Amino acid sequence: MTETAPSGPPPPVADAPTVLLVDDEPSVLSALRRLFRPHGYRILQATGGPEGLELLGQHTVDLVISDMRMPVMDGARFLEAVRLHDPGIVRILLTGYADISSTVAAINRGEIHRYISKPWDDQDMLLVVREALSRRALERHNAELVALTQAQNDQLKALNQTLEGRVAARTAELEQVNAMLTRSFADLDSNFTLALTVFSGLMEMRQDGIAGHSRRVAALSRAIGQRLDLDAQTLQDIYLAALLHDIGKIGFPDRMLGKPVSTYGPEELSRYRRHPQDGEAALMPLARLQGAARIIRQHHERLDGLGFPDGLSGLEITLGARIVTVVSDYDGLISGNLAERRCTGDMALQALRGGIDTHYDRRVVQALADVLAERRTDDDRSAADIEARELQPGMVLAQDLLTSQGAILLTAGHVFDERIVRLVGEFANRLGGRLTLKIRSDSIAVPMAVRTPAHQGSTT
Repeated sequence: MTETAPSGPPPPVADAPTVLLVDDEPSVLSALRRLFRPHGYRILQATGGPEGLELLGQHTVDLVISDMRMPVMDGARFLEAVRLHDPGIVRILLTGYADISSTVAAINRGEIHRYISKPWDDQDMLLVVREALSRRALERHNAELVALTQAQNDQLKALNQTLEGRVAARTAELEQVNAMLTRSFADLDSNFTLALTVFSGLMEMRQDGIAGHSRRVAALSRAIGQRLDLDAQTLQDIYLAALLHDIGKIGFPDRMLGKPVSTYGPEELSRYRRHPQDGEAALMPLARLQGAARIIRQHHERLDGLGFPDGLSGLEITLGARIVTVVSDYDGLISGNLAERRCTGDMALQALRGGIDTHYDRRVVQALADVLAERRTDDDRSAADIEARELQPGMVLAQDLLTSQGAILLTAGHVFDERIVRLVGEFANRLGGRLTLKIRSDSIAVPMAVRTPAHQGSTT
């Protein structure tokens, strides 16, 4: 049993494939060694099965070439033992006689990859070994990638499990949000859209001044899509795309998130222009978000072809992307995220009209104006202000319940039960005892109790 010391040709590199040769004939081992040595393989050799197995226990082997007929342990038994030791090792059988039953036994028991008859053709042998080792290297690389992916997934899981503790030091309010989310997890888990809404809100908590931006863009984009009579699936794609349209910014440094786009330097602007395609890439693995991912990639394109990242123009841009573009810019103008000065709603609409047919779709801008006009007249009619202590089971939330930073506690349309009424009351007490919610008027079945000092919450 020996490990060949290379001489003459270039020595094998540290990560060169290791080939184990097993044959009871020294002349065969010598011939194989001479054949493989110029190709940089690390060669191990043994004169029998037991010696070969001992070498397997001492070295990492990529490929084994074994003779069939050997004393003590024939090739079939030896290759079976190799398979049990490491199924990934490539196993090649050498046979010098026409013994069909022995070859079949080797194939069945050792699950060999190839068998080669003696005498062999050197070029055929080299080709077989080269292809087998390439396949072995690919399998190892894939296994390493799988292991790396699993390790990263484990790290992400660990990060999620410790998220509450990590953010507690940064803000007590986020701790309150996490507590509410933990207690309501069973309800949220089955609601895919609500989970994405929460995720969107958490992303925005890094950036002062834009709390609720994605949620507002999503709601308004869906309303415009409904006004344009779009089908249900398209409306869902638009809503989810609007909710996650800034997901590509998740890796932005804080200095970029803390100032308007109009003040970015060249390097910051270059990174900003990549975020639509980064957002698409982040969502592509999720089948339910394929339509939304396409909209996200296009939401900074312009009708005149001067947008990014692909320079699309006109009808090349999906209607969903044209809607999200208009609404995102409208909200960015009134929130001060797009330019250094905040605009009023009327000023923002005027700015959008100035970009019709270059930046924005005329039909979408008009639909936005119509929706905003309708909302101004409808909002006060459909909802009533109710304090937390007056909530009753069966009431329906008319507007999202948010923290001061814009994180969502409950979404519009939620029907209150006794447990949620109690939790909202506890949350109100932590805020000092006063919390007003918008409740749908048609869900207020009975008159509110007359307020007396006994009904008042704590003011401390």
